Amino acid sequence: MSIMSILKDDDLPEQPGPVTREVKLVANPVTPPAKPAPGLVLVERLGEWFKGPKPYLMVLGYALALAFWYLSVEVLRWPRFEKMPGLTQVFHEWWSREPTFGLSLHTPIYYQHIWVSLRRIGIAFFLATSLGVPVGLLIGWSRTFREFVFPVFELLRPIPILAWVPIAIIVFSGSETPVVFLTFLASFFATALNTMLGVRSIEPTFLQAARCLGASRGQVFRHVVIPGALPFIFTGLQISMGVAWFSLAAAEMVSGQYGLGYLINTSYTMVQYPTIIIGMLTLGVVGYVTSALVRWVGTRLMAWRNQALATG
Repeated sequence: MSIMSILKDDDLPEQPGPVTREVKLVANPVTPPAKPAPGLVLVERLGEWFKGPKPYLMVLGYALALAFWYLSVEVLRWPRFEKMPGLTQVFHEWWSREPTFGLSLHTPIYYQHIWVSLRRIGIAFFLATSLGVPVGLLIGWSRTFREFVFPVFELLRPIPILAWVPIAIIVFSGSETPVVFLTFLASFFATALNTMLGVRSIEPTFLQAARCLGASRGQVFRHVVIPGALPFIFTGLQISMGVAWFSLAAAEMVSGQYGLGYLINTSYTMVQYPTIIIGMLTLGVVGYVTSALVRWVGTRLMAWRNQALATG
């Protein structure tokens, strides 16, 4: 008799079986990272900006320009600068509560001139963008439209803005509409030309790939042409803003009752030379701010392009 037959079933050792354990999964709530406060983001960006050489070079450039102005007019007294107001005279007039020529940071008329010029720029720039971008897209996209419109466009574009002044005064009544028209005209040409160049710069392989994927002509225009031309469009808008200020100052000198250009021209005729410099510096500051605003909007709207370039 074998040993296994002697052992009873109850005496046999239990065979180890698979051990199952009940595991309860408890989901821990994952809280998204809190967004930093806008003020903190601004402080961080300013900190990064000050780490580079750009702000210090910018300050150095301004300092050199002001030093040249001060030395040439007030110290060295060069003959060609003898009638030009000095640095200290201009800034004293600009900040004075009782200015000699009646215009400073503390007078309401100063801000009225700025507001009138900003309003004219806003209207002209809006019209130039609304018309210049579609016209530029059509010139760049449609060969028929380009052959029909572009010769006339190129014929009118080189005409200086001052040459349009008599036509603007004859065609438009009042003193406000001619100024807006002249400002719009220069801005329109800059916007339309850069938009057309943006369309023409798109690689033909992108258009062919979209057509091979079954895209219609309208879909290619909306999803390939317009996004591809955006970098040129916003570059054109920045140029357009600068050209608009240039044209506005010239138009206000000829036809206008308020505005920075009118202020500069009137100050010259009344021999108020410090006010001329105040108007010029104000024109430069306001123009710089508006161009920076256009640049900021373009950067925001084209964040997808910057991400695509960063990822290769």
